[in-house]
Amino acid sequence: MADLGVSGSGPGELASIHGGMFGPLARSQYGAMARLRWEIFRSGLRSIHGVFDLGAAGITWLVYAFLGLLLGAGAGAATYFLVSGGHWRALPILFWVLLFLWQMIPIMLASFQQQFDLGILLRFPVRFGSYYLLYLVFGLLDISTVLGGVACLGIWVGVAVAEPALLVWTTLALAVFAAFNILLVRAIFAWIERWLAQRKTREILGAVFMVGLLSLQILNPALYRKNHSGHSGHMAQVDQLQAAKARYAPLVEPALAVERWLPPGLAAQSLQQAVAGQLGAAVASLGMLGLYAVLAGSVLGLRLKSVYRGENLGVAPSRTKAAVSRSKASAGAGVAALDRGAAAKTGSGPIAAIMEKDVRSLLRTLPLLYAIGAPLLLVLVFSTMFIKNGGVPAPVFPLALPICMVYAQLGFTQIFYNNLGTEGAGVQLYFLSPTPMRTVLLAKNLLHAGLFAVVALVAGSLAALRLGIPDATVIAATCAWLLFSLPCNLAAGNLFSLKMPYRVNPGRITRQRGSQGNALLSLLVQLAFLAVGAAVFSLSWFLGKMWLAVPIFLLLAVGAVVVWYQVLGTANDVANERRTELMAALMKES
Repeated sequence: MADLGVSGSGPGELASIHGGMFGPLARSQYGAMARLRWEIFRSGLRSIHGVFDLGAAGITWLVYAFLGLLLGAGAGAATYFLVSGGHWRALPILFWVLLFLWQMIPIMLASFQQQFDLGILLRFPVRFGSYYLLYLVFGLLDISTVLGGVACLGIWVGVAVAEPALLVWTTLALAVFAAFNILLVRAIFAWIERWLAQRKTREILGAVFMVGLLSLQILNPALYRKNHSGHSGHMAQVDQLQAAKARYAPLVEPALAVERWLPPGLAAQSLQQAVAGQLGAAVASLGMLGLYAVLAGSVLGLRLKSVYRGENLGVAPSRTKAAVSRSKASAGAGVAALDRGAAAKTGSGPIAAIMEKDVRSLLRTLPLLYAIGAPLLLVLVFSTMFIKNGGVPAPVFPLALPICMVYAQLGFTQIFYNNLGTEGAGVQLYFLSPTPMRTVLLAKNLLHAGLFAVVALVAGSLAALRLGIPDATVIAATCAWLLFSLPCNLAAGNLFSLKMPYRVNPGRITRQRGSQGNALLSLLVQLAFLAVGAAVFSLSWFLGKMWLAVPIFLLLAVGAVVVWYQVLGTANDVANERRTELMAALMKES
């Protein structure tokens, strides 16, 4: 990091050798950052954990590369169909889909991305232009940028095959549109991280997020309208569709007029104007799209400028609140002493205290709230797939309820398999206190099991309201499967939390400093548990005896509880053996 600074240079000499964002000093700083990242990569390979993380990252990128190829091929085929057929009015839809995916992928893939803290650059004489450029360059390594770039390449190939004369305009339009998306996604999450940096704004944003999450159910109501079966029900739906078209038809043209002035509409409009020979209008549309990119970059610059000038928000209370807290603490010291004495006699003090602390941490950690709430939306989406004939009563797939339970359980992967992630530097207090790590993990397991039971009940209620109450045998089999799956996940989660932990930053939705090995292995372990459940359900369904799954799952549940208890018994030895690595991983700044 010595190359980031300049020794023996006065202000005038520093200004003369810097030369802006691409001057000699800036170029040397970029080279120092590249060497630093390379050395960090090499140092990580010296441990087995680092090598394993590298292999997990490689597998993850292979999966994303496959998804990117599918996305690019789909975008290219859709573009070729629209351009070759002259369907220019539908071309903005493709750009709108690309814009939506570009902004939403960073949230959906939050736990698989790692963060390099660029705040260390502010300790050195790095100018704002260089800091801004480095921030953007590190953003180019995001999954959303890679997938979005592949999709843009697919659109370019589709236009090249359908209209080779538009290659120049397509290249310019896609380059400006990609720059706008890169700047926009960086600006959005830079400001979100600023709002999440303080406890009060984090709680407000978390409440708004949860309200919005629940409000989305309006788009997919849990109670569907039961029409008459047969031809009359179909005719009623046709009449409703015609009425909706007549009601919203006057709003279509104004919406299209507004859409033409937005970035996706401008990108598609510039291509349409270029193919029509309207070069002046195409240049104007492209220039307007460039203004949007400049605006997004300016919004990002405002946020980075505050960070560059030294803004460092945290969760520390103000001086007044700290004084009030101290007075309340001194006033309640006697009561607390009595409570501690009673808790010591009952033996439930540490467990209750840890559970209360984890509840407070969970309510202030938006990434975990998102992980729990997002699968509930998937329950609504996938329950819709099992409804036949557009909501007309019909037989529903008998295993729809356990499938919906699977999606509800996926949100707890990060909570189960990294249950110490929110402790941060506080994990060292567990090793200083007389409370054994076995008790700590027991308290966390009890809390997470209770929370999972609530989420499973909500998901089951949504599925029942959407699909109707399933057969009693299916309900019993699903409950028995959950009794087997939950101890398995808790046991595996305790081992992962002690052996491959990583710190969860409550102030970031995306770009957590995660463990690629933890993410990949936890996913594989969960798939193994799901495969066992799927095999039992399939066998019972094939034999026509769904009740057979209940005793099988109950026997497996007994074995799972025994394994969980044994893993819990070895928690103290594992934690003491790995306490140095455990504290080092959880005390890293994200």
